[in-house]
Amino acid sequence: MYIPFSDIDFQARVWIYQADRQLTDAEVGILTETLKASLDGWEAHGKPLTASGKVFEHRFVVIAVDENDELPSGCSIDKSVHWIQAVGHSMQIDFFDRSVAYLGADNQIHTVPVPSIKQAVTDEILLPSTIIFDNQVATKAQWMNHWKTPAANSWLNRYFSAKSSV
Repeated sequence: MYIPFSDIDFQARVWIYQADRQLTDAEVGILTETLKASLDGWEAHGKPLTASGKVFEHRFVVIAVDENDELPSGCSIDKSVHWIQAVGHSMQIDFFDRSVAYLGADNQIHTVPVPSIKQAVTDEILLPSTIIFDNQVATKAQWMNHWKTPAANSWLNRYFSAKSSV
């Protein structure tokens, strides 16, 4: 059962899918309608899941499920991944981009491929104060409070620690 993202419980489990590029308004519209339709019929073992999904920053698809009502199963989670893959394929968007997304000095979203993180820190492209999007958050509450966070407050902190010890 689909509900608006603003209504989903703060402890709802979230999955964040990062697009490999900025999305157009038309693409956001298509994704929004696809999410509503897909999540409205989402089930685990024949029982409806209370879920929501929304596109943020024209770059990230966030899917949330209220586990207080019904727990998603492995099969239901796989199904949601397949929706994202299918819509991405049809729109020529990779929603499984694992690069680090951050807000640049121009207030635009930029990315750094994971193998290039150390160099980006050395080159001071990524600073401890750089706001990154931490797609590893697990709940809506964490998403609200820690999704956009200074790089030093994320898993990237080890790169800054390594730089200062050199």
